[in-house]
Amino acid sequence: MFGLVARLLRLASIAISVIAILWFVVFALDQSKAASSHQQAEVSAAEGVQSSGEAKKGEGTAHKALDKAFSALFSPFSGVTSSSSSAWTIHIVDTLLVLAVYGFGLAFVARLLRLNP
Repeated sequence: MFGLVARLLRLASIAISVIAILWFVVFALDQSKAASSHQQAEVSAAEGVQSSGEAKKGEGTAHKALDKAFSALFSPFSGVTSSSSSAWTIHIVDTLLVLAVYGFGLAFVARLLRLNP
């Protein structure tokens, strides 16, 4: 019985860790794309070249699902970064908290259950 619960907790720990890491990677990629677009617009404006008027792509369903899943995981800790204005600080702290509590915490509990049958 404890072995099954331990395996389920370990699987949940891995799944949550993957979600947290993917969420942060998507954020970092979005930030780098936005910075690149901003720099291209600045260079174009300095050279007097008209912008191509490229529309910003909307978030895909996978991106929205990832955001929703991470928001559900992080909701108990939402007050921790509520006073910060830096997007990078917020995302780094949020990711580290989820990895520590769910990733490490669930794996630790699963290990304890396997050791104490």
